[in-house]
Amino acid sequence: MVDLANLQAQFLEYWMIVFAWLKSPAFYAQVGAIILAWLLAGIVSKFIRARVPLLQNAPQDGRLLFIRNWVYKARGLLFPLVLVAILATTIPVLRSITGSVWLVQIAQSLALVLTIFNAIKLFVPNDGLRKIVNLVVLPSALLMVFGKFDEFTAFLDTLALELGNIRLSALFLIKAAIFGAIIFWLGRQSNTAGQTAIHKQEALDLGMKSLVSKLFQIVLFIVFGIIFLQVLGVDLTALAVLGGAVGVGLGFGLQQIAANFISGMIILFERSLQPGDYIEMEDGRAGILKEINMRSTTLETYDGKEVMLPNDKFITTTFVNWTRDDPRQRYEVEFSVAYDTDIEQIPELIATAVAKHPQVLDQPEPVDVELRGFGDSGINFAVEFWADGIDDGKNKFSSDVLFIVWRALKANDIKIPYPQREIRMLSDEPLLKASPAKRKSPAAKPAG
Repeated sequence: MVDLANLQAQFLEYWMIVFAWLKSPAFYAQVGAIILAWLLAGIVSKFIRARVPLLQNAPQDGRLLFIRNWVYKARGLLFPLVLVAILATTIPVLRSITGSVWLVQIAQSLALVLTIFNAIKLFVPNDGLRKIVNLVVLPSALLMVFGKFDEFTAFLDTLALELGNIRLSALFLIKAAIFGAIIFWLGRQSNTAGQTAIHKQEALDLGMKSLVSKLFQIVLFIVFGIIFLQVLGVDLTALAVLGGAVGVGLGFGLQQIAANFISGMIILFERSLQPGDYIEMEDGRAGILKEINMRSTTLETYDGKEVMLPNDKFITTTFVNWTRDDPRQRYEVEFSVAYDTDIEQIPELIATAVAKHPQVLDQPEPVDVELRGFGDSGINFAVEFWADGIDDGKNKFSSDVLFIVWRALKANDIKIPYPQREIRMLSDEPLLKASPAKRKSPAAKPAG
């Protein structure tokens, strides 16, 4: 049974305490101090924002753009930070006058929570990570405000699962999730900033940029992994046992992954391949080398497909790099003319016309027209020419040259022959003459 009389007595007791607070001058002094601090924080933050150029307009370009963007975003934290500072200076003054500052301290703590909330909103762009941080950081801050944080963490530590020498508590798992998400986000941001800085270095060619960027990714992964383990309190000496297990795994099931990883590093160090090269594999697959990753290399074909090839393919098999040292390539197209053509004029006529194409080069060799043979229907020629690039995609050298040959022949009344076959009739009489069938005489009737 619920003791209504006891509940009523407790309610009246709490009400008298609250009523006493509401009547005390110290309470009104703290409320007034909080309101005044709120107004002053608004005025001071507007004044600072108007006087500091970095806080007025979002930066578009120039030096230290990343840092200037962060400073510009931080203007959203100006008001709560100023409010925290003003309340901090108000507390000793009120304590000396009224002797009571509990309400101002609560207001200061809530202003600090507001600062944390705005910082998460401004500087955590990922929605999932923002939700995790809001669900963890803000309740933790509120628990600290009311002095219950240590009790709550101690309670979470008691919720544990023990498996031999391994103890997994709820507190440990929450810490792993929180710090893992934060370190992952910091690692990704650092990687993006580092890759951008590396690719902006004009002194490095594409191959060296790829090599430096991959080494940067590996070092960054190791550093943030060690930081994550240190934050969780994991003994790093245990990694020796883990390293032995990984070595055994590499020896049995992961040798292909290790081979691809090492092959990728060899390719980057050797610089036999660079992004932008046109590669043709032994099995006929070909495309522009888009990127070299730790495990695989991506070829982008001219029809929009991306072919993922294991790195060890470039170590153990034969491939053709069409554009490694020199992007210039030699091509040829064939054509035929009729037998009644004056073929002496063909080489100069076609060579002059093809040489006018803007992408046809005169080095290392000028356009050359060769007589290839006498066919069944016409005389066969081929025109050889050098061009800068691959005859595919945006470049259609062979198609353009065939059009040029067609126009040049047509303009000079030179015919391209149709397939011809000669049929000879040797005689108008049939070779065999069928004789009329002999009539058979009726059989003689037997004598009666």
